[in-house]
Amino acid sequence: MRVIAIIAAYNERRFIAPCLEHLHRQGVETYLLNNDSTDETQAIAERYLGSGLIAIERWPRHGMHSWLPILRHKAELATRLNADWFIHADPDEVRLPPHSDTTIAEALTEADRDGYNAVDFHEFTFVPPQEDPEHDHVQFAETMRWYYAFLPQSPHRLSAWRRQPQAVDLATSGGHAVQFPGRRAYPVMFKMRHYLILSHAHAVEKWVRRIYDPDQVERGYSRDRAAATPQSIRLPSQAEMRKYIDDDHLDPSDPSPRHLCFS
Repeated sequence: MRVIAIIAAYNERRFIAPCLEHLHRQGVETYLLNNDSTDETQAIAERYLGSGLIAIERWPRHGMHSWLPILRHKAELATRLNADWFIHADPDEVRLPPHSDTTIAEALTEADRDGYNAVDFHEFTFVPPQEDPEHDHVQFAETMRWYYAFLPQSPHRLSAWRRQPQAVDLATSGGHAVQFPGRRAYPVMFKMRHYLILSHAHAVEKWVRRIYDPDQVERGYSRDRAAATPQSIRLPSQAEMRKYIDDDHLDPSDPSPRHLCFS
């Protein structure tokens, strides 16, 4: 069974290589939308063409972050690309199967065989704690070991789906819950490690220095990020989070409804 993750990237030099490598190991190919990155994202990604990365498409930015057109384009791509399953994903995410003794592709094959056509993911958000605030380097996944479960609504990350005869709807939920007629979500949730920020300076670069589409912010998309200032971004303490052991011990209980950096 063929699985393709559709990823949009803007200045993701930190994450794009480990993201592509991880998905390839999980039996998932990637289609990349480069949203007019001004850093090394394009050059880094090009190294993986033919090794899990099937194509890089330029998606014009027009000077600001505009999320809804990207989601609509992803849904349209999923009607044209030749795959059985699709995953709407981002570069700073590590998508995982329910258990580490299998791959995403194998787990989706099992869900498909059981008659399900959509999969939800538990989100586990990794951020630097106050006690150890700097992880903006290539080994961030080895050194940044504190996380919290994040669930602002349910479903929150229903973002893998079986190919449909018509374009699915990603835009209505802002990409959080794919919608289509006859959707049947797999009762076993997959997992996702989300490396939200690697340092306070990275958060400022990622959120404060970014220009957001004002119409979409007014509609509620990216509102916390668009309102962020260097002073409003906080790093939580280790006491507010959980220590990462391994993927099989990620704990989804008592999830936070808000990202702790904005609380």
